[in-house]
Amino acid sequence: MFYRENGQFKTSYAADMQIFPIAQDRWAILALVAFAFIGVPFLVDEYLFRAILIPFVILSLAALGVNILVGYCGQISLGSGAFMAVGAYMAYNTYIRIDGMPLIVALLSGGFFATLVGMFFGIPSLRVKGLYLAVATLAAQFFCDWAFLRIGWFTNNNSSGSVSVSNLQVFGLPIETPVQKYVFCLTLLVLFGLAAKNLVRSAMGREWMAIRDMDVAAAVIGIRPMYAKLSAFAVSSFIVGVAGALWGFVHLGSWEPAAFSVDRSFQLLFMVIIGGMGSIMGSFFGAAFIVVLPIFLNQFLPWLGSLVGWQVDTALVSHVELMVFGALIVWFLIVEPHGLAKLWSTGKQKLRLWPFPH
Repeated sequence: MFYRENGQFKTSYAADMQIFPIAQDRWAILALVAFAFIGVPFLVDEYLFRAILIPFVILSLAALGVNILVGYCGQISLGSGAFMAVGAYMAYNTYIRIDGMPLIVALLSGGFFATLVGMFFGIPSLRVKGLYLAVATLAAQFFCDWAFLRIGWFTNNNSSGSVSVSNLQVFGLPIETPVQKYVFCLTLLVLFGLAAKNLVRSAMGREWMAIRDMDVAAAVIGIRPMYAKLSAFAVSSFIVGVAGALWGFVHLGSWEPAAFSVDRSFQLLFMVIIGGMGSIMGSFFGAAFIVVLPIFLNQFLPWLGSLVGWQVDTALVSHVELMVFGALIVWFLIVEPHGLAKLWSTGKQKLRLWPFPH
């Protein structure tokens, strides 16, 4: 009875079109965000920040960008890791080559250059789609891996091929401790998440979804496929580029091209599939699942093996992790193509009928 729309009247278009039309959803999200900012820093130790929370926040941002392209516009991309790398390396070069460059501007510049690269490699989407587009975007991954490994300018001519940043500050405040890094990344995630949610509800977002559902019919009703597809690549690459810059600057601190290999592209795609394509909430679910599952298996499998007298090594754990990911992707594609977000939506719908189900 506590989760119903009965008695919640809308008296204006703005009230009817708000992101969370049900008051209980609004209060729940506000409480969750407040707890993430205020409660988590007092309850979580340094290990959980470094191993789970900071990677989860940054990968949620990257999955958000991938979901805009794959879930909302229907353009398959396997170059997300390359766009993250472009964001990280270009933010690094902007940061070290321009004196007094603010950290926020450097991170956004990484997203800007990732946008240019993403739009360039999104041009084939005007002629091809499906598997062919996936191969075309995969070319971005291989090209960027080669460029950042072989062209010394990107790494400031470092002989080791790795780059590093330190003494990060935002508005004079240091970004050094795990709590400071977590709050900084979470702030950017909330801002980008709110912007993405409003964007997919706008006219541009409806154009993306029309292209995803049937591009020929969308063109017939006046939607320009070139504008819709390239704008999706641009917005997606910008968000992924900023996430890549955060991954390098805040999470790693020192990195090399292997940190943004093709495995990262597949990981982000798995997040979207498992979390739910075409769902902002699904990006968070998918990132949480992908980040937590390996840690859970690393703890659970050795404990389970000790019960039966069987020693489980790290190689077996990594193999089981890949098998679990593969099985879950197949299961979601067959049973619930819309992922964890659809299960969450179904649960909320049943809760609205409780305790009198139809």
